[in-house]
Amino acid sequence: MQLKNIDRGGAVLAIAVLAILPLVFDSRYLIGVLTVAAIYGIWSVSWDFMSGLTGRENFGHSLFIGVGAYTAGFLNTVWSMNAWWSLPASVVMAVVFALIMGIPTLRLKGPYFALAMLSGAVIMQRLMLIFWEYTGGEEGINGIEPLIRSPLHFYWFVLAVLVITTVVLVALARSRWGLILKAIRGDEATCQSAGLNVTFYKIASLVISAGVAGMGGALYAHYQLQVSPQLFAVVTSITIITMVYVGGMASIYGAIGGALLLSLMTELLRNFGEWRLMVYSVALILILFYLPQGLVAPTWERLRRSLSGGRS
Repeated sequence: MQLKNIDRGGAVLAIAVLAILPLVFDSRYLIGVLTVAAIYGIWSVSWDFMSGLTGRENFGHSLFIGVGAYTAGFLNTVWSMNAWWSLPASVVMAVVFALIMGIPTLRLKGPYFALAMLSGAVIMQRLMLIFWEYTGGEEGINGIEPLIRSPLHFYWFVLAVLVITTVVLVALARSRWGLILKAIRGDEATCQSAGLNVTFYKIASLVISAGVAGMGGALYAHYQLQVSPQLFAVVTSITIITMVYVGGMASIYGAIGGALLLSLMTELLRNFGEWRLMVYSVALILILFYLPQGLVAPTWERLRRSLSGGRS
């Protein structure tokens, strides 16, 4: 069996299972958990596309998520615009912030990009509190309209966005563009000496990453029907990075598996009560310690090779 057919078959099966699960269990709670997991999946694949492929880790990915969410909130509640306009608007605003942050910092070597992005997210969180009369302060912006009123239909829509986004990013990652980004991660100096405009590729990948994250932020805003400064918090970025590491760095699709796995594990551990956080932390440490390449993507690679008779 050809590897491409195995990949397509596995993808179709996974999508079908995720789409049918809410119908099988008929649980509004499950729909909510899966919706949030799918949104985290969008954020995770967007982070992995830039940071996973280039090796320039973004510790402030929540900046783009928060910008997208607040753009949706302002457009819908302050300017009374149709909720659907928030999706393209959130992408545009996230891209603007990516250019503002990326152009000066991605030219530098070392940890400056990661620190700048981290600082940007922290500063934006603080600004949302300082200008509380416009942003709502700690309470944020409330009264945002839902994109789709049916929770099930909204989940299917988010799932469709996740699938389309992943297909596009995987295609880019496997194209010449993706090869260049991986080469930059391997040896940036050699890429520069070969005549490649390394800065352009890094900024362009950041723009794509930010646009997808901003759109995910808007979806989250229309799901929660409110936004708060907590979206800019460092813990949001760390959660996403952890999901990508568990799924498998630079695989794109593995990030989805990490997001789904950790989101569902968080909910399943609620029965442990006050022990929940400890059990979750121990499980996470064991995964990261014993499976440094991740869990989801490497497992799928081994499975597809066994199904293909050992062909690579």
